[in-house]
Amino acid sequence: LVSAVALADQQAKKSEMTGTVSDEKCGAKEGHSAACTKGCAEKGAALVFVNDADKSVLKVSNSDKLKGHEGHHVKVTGTVDQGTLTIAEVSMVESKK
Repeated sequence: LVSAVALADQQAKKSEMTGTVSDEKCGAKEGHSAACTKGCAEKGAALVFVNDADKSVLKVSNSDKLKGHEGHHVKVTGTVDQGTLTIAEVSMVESKK
């Protein structure tokens, strides 16, 4: 029974979130620009998702889905499993104010 509960807690949770596409070096740093994110990504830095709700920085297992959205405010639908986001869909949203 304990094993079943532990496995259930580890299963991915489907989520819909809004946030910003950043790079692993800068994460949730204030004033970070889209050009900087794109430049870092071109130099090999992984893209990450910064959740608006709690400013948490999530690794992205399929960051190719974020290409072209560097520094943008987006809505993602996907699953979060042990701090890693797997994106099913991504779309642009109005900029944060």
